[in-house]
This record gives sequence, structure tokens and C-alpha cells, in this order.
Amino acid sequence: MTQKQGKPSTVHVDIRKLKRKPESNFPSFSREKIEALIEEAVVDAYGDDEQTGGFITMIEEHLALPFTVSILGIEAVVEKVDMTRDGGIVAVCRHDGVKQRIEILDLPLPKPAPAGAEWIAAYSHWRRGF
Repeated sequence: MTQKQGKPSTVHVDIRKLKRKPESNFPSFSREKIEALIEEAVVDAYGDDEQTGGFITMIEEHLALPFTVSILGIEAVVEKVDMTRDGGIVAVCRHDGVKQRIEILDLPLPKPAPAGAEWIAAYSHWRRGF
């Protein structure tokens, strides 16, 4: 409440007009779609390591590679995805003959996102414990 000439008044804010900071740079998918993708990736997998393996398999099979991304203002090409020794999923990026592995969830996807990006979104939801 605010005060104007001794009388209380209410400030009305239309929350639909407030800009919400996006949680990720992934395209938007319905909860049902994400849950179905997660179920498909982790079916018959036990433990986090096997389930992560399910996601990398789905990402490798469905993500349209190569595609270009902008990382810190530099154009790079995502050539493939890979697993780290500690069980993370990374994108292998190349620029001028130099390769760099970037955590797939930190990868700034282009707009429009490449086909198969829904698998990265599903992996992100799974990692957060959807």
C-alpha cells in the first residue's frame, strides 16, 4: 500500500506484464512431452549413471548435428556430444581448428534450436529432479 494525502491506496501490478527471466535457453515443451521423453530415456536404466547413459544415447540419436552456436561472441560448430569421466554430458565444439567441450546444459542453443533439442531439455528437467 502507498499513502496519498493520508488515505491508503493499493498498487495494482499486472503480473502478466512482468518479464520473467528464462530459466534456460531451451525451447518450450509441455510437461507431458518432457515426462514422456524422460521415461523413454531412462526405461530399464538403474541408477544415475545408466540413466545419464540413456540420455546421451537419445541426444546422439536425435540431435541434428552439426549446428552453429555463439559462445562469448564467437561462432563455433557443435560437432558431437560426449560423456565426461564423471558422467556429465558435453557438447564438443570447434572453432578455427580448436576443440572445446562445453557442458550441454550450459550450451547457448541457437534460435531456432536444432531438431532434437527437446532431448537436452528433457535431460535438464531430469537433472533438476523434475
